[in-house]
Amino acid sequence: MLKYDFIRKGAIILNANLTPERLMNENYLTVSSPFRIFQHTITRNIDTHWHEFFEIAFVVSGTGMHLLNGEKMPLRRGMMFLLTPADFHKIIPDPGETICLYDLIFEERFIRYEVHEMIFRAETQYMHIFPNEISSQIEKECNRIWEESVQMEFGAEIVIQGALERMIIDLSRACSKRSNAGDIIRNESMQMHPSIRRALVYMHHHFREQLTLHDVAAHGGLSVNYFSECFHQQTGLSYQIYLQKLRLQFASSLLRSTRLTVTEVCHASGFNTVPHFERAFKQRYGCTPSAHRRDVSH
Repeated sequence: MLKYDFIRKGAIILNANLTPERLMNENYLTVSSPFRIFQHTITRNIDTHWHEFFEIAFVVSGTGMHLLNGEKMPLRRGMMFLLTPADFHKIIPDPGETICLYDLIFEERFIRYEVHEMIFRAETQYMHIFPNEISSQIEKECNRIWEESVQMEFGAEIVIQGALERMIIDLSRACSKRSNAGDIIRNESMQMHPSIRRALVYMHHHFREQLTLHDVAAHGGLSVNYFSECFHQQTGLSYQIYLQKLRLQFASSLLRSTRLTVTEVCHASGFNTVPHFERAFKQRYGCTPSAHRRDVSH
């Protein structure tokens, strides 16, 4: 499987297995440390993978291609991208190029809920290339986070959290400016019942897990019956249909962007059985998962 060698400073190490891997909190974060920063040097392809944690990265130098949920964007100095546990990505350096970047990983509990909620509201691909002047400011911010994480003096975690949240907000603003749809979705989201909004944020980041209606309703602080009624009123869909929609959209992206088998896509997207997955997929897209992949490749 693909693996990062998460040493503090150095190259990312790969192996040749093509099956995408989900990088887990327990391997990279601890209960007492829900945040880490790395300086990575990338000389070879980082194949498709996803994380249990959040990740925000800033490219200092080098060029290449970044694929986020199947969407391509050039990778060069000034690019910042953010990934949630629901995202997958791939990095391809240009021939002869070395990509150097800061990589910050964190659990959702490390940032304030308002910032976490904002990530969901924009509902856009979080990739943006900042101009040189702003890039220099961001690099200084990353340097400060690096120094604080190494020295760990009094108040370091507060400084790091503040800097990280500023980076997330700056990226969210930049991405929203190029997406009118994001503004509409954000405005609609702000009008929602706070409990439903909390539940939606939770669903968007955990839909690949075995979510139950009871768990999501409890996360929103509502009874199951009242939650179901409010959810349908404010989204126009039942909880189960909305959850299935998230999983199918993710499955479609995996089919278009990876070489995972249909069975692997099924389970990676949160479905329990292949027959159920194939029926639901055909109902939504009008074709089987295999046919969907063939249509895209031609």
